[in-house]
Amino acid sequence: MATAEKTPRFTHPAARGTCPFAPPAAYEQARQEEPISRVSLWDGSTSWLATRHEDIKAVLSDARFSSDSARPGFPFVSAGARQLNTGRPTIIRMDDPEHSHYRRMLTGEFMVKNVEALRPQIQRIADDLLDRMTDGRSEADLVHDFALPLPSLVICLLLGVPYQDHEFFQDCSRVLLRRASTAEEVSAAQAQLVDYLVRLTESKRTRPDDGILSRLVERGELSTEEIGGMGRLLLVAGHETTANMTALSVLALLRNPDQLAHLREHPEAVPGAVEELLRYLTIVHSGLTRVATEDVDLAGERIRAGEGVICMVNTANRDEREFPGGDELDLTRDARRHLAFGFGPHQCLGQPLARLELQIALATILRRLPGLRLAAPFEEIRFRGEMLVYGVHGLPVAW
Repeated sequence: MATAEKTPRFTHPAARGTCPFAPPAAYEQARQEEPISRVSLWDGSTSWLATRHEDIKAVLSDARFSSDSARPGFPFVSAGARQLNTGRPTIIRMDDPEHSHYRRMLTGEFMVKNVEALRPQIQRIADDLLDRMTDGRSEADLVHDFALPLPSLVICLLLGVPYQDHEFFQDCSRVLLRRASTAEEVSAAQAQLVDYLVRLTESKRTRPDDGILSRLVERGELSTEEIGGMGRLLLVAGHETTANMTALSVLALLRNPDQLAHLREHPEAVPGAVEELLRYLTIVHSGLTRVATEDVDLAGERIRAGEGVICMVNTANRDEREFPGGDELDLTRDARRHLAFGFGPHQCLGQPLARLELQIALATILRRLPGLRLAAPFEEIRFRGEMLVYGVHGLPVAW
């Protein structure tokens, strides 16, 4: 069992390769040659990098690897990420029993049967957006006109947040998720967003509605500030991830016309196709971060207490041992073992909602825009490599 300090072979983040859908080549190399390796981070600190499917599942399901960002040695992927995780922790930065206690307050909101009941409303939103997008036009930016407003409208509906404030919270989200944001910029954006949600939550005490914020107020277990912090997490995660996954999925299908044709011929295959797209694209390209609370042996390496681990779920989802031919998009593949939503007790709480939104978005686009195509050269598409959530800044399409 290796125990000596190793010189980092890689950096985080690594330079991207020629294929914008693929993980950095350095991390693919790490998965094949040294699946548990050392990396140097932006501030000169080091961390372990896990790149293999089975090892990442082991880390994410092991209570000896903590999600608590206040623990010494926790790996931060940028200055902004460190600032984002200071102060009052959200549930994704808690360990049990606190994590389970707070998560239980939200579990019912995102149960599959409750989310499925939203299908008619989400379908109406998708159809309305496409009505507006196609009215008198033959070209549009799919991000601006469809992929971003769809999940934003849905999460606002669920939380009880006025959609007319979407430009404000989307601007805050961009600052919070941009790698180059300074600690000061993140602190300011975070304070503005939480203050907005605290004031909104306080208003629910006298003017309740059917949203999650109101129901949390009615439970009486959390302070207004705690509800505001929880709302911030749900609001940002609830629109950024699905928006980017929707646009990137459409682009991947347009770049793989045989797969797009298969899906047009077999619209019933959309749910399985969404799983394969989640695996193939895996928009969390910065990794899931943990810190060891005691010495742990993993894949031939000894990870010492206080050492960080970054789990690169995007390389795990290309792991040939788990997904043969994993670098190819294959919509007939059974991809349900992917780690795009994480694994273990902290796996994404909102994944039933994300799946439903993606299924409706793709099925509606396929049905209503049979001639969909790119309206700009692929080489001109701007990818979000500078963001913690991957995607495209815009997607010009025509039909």
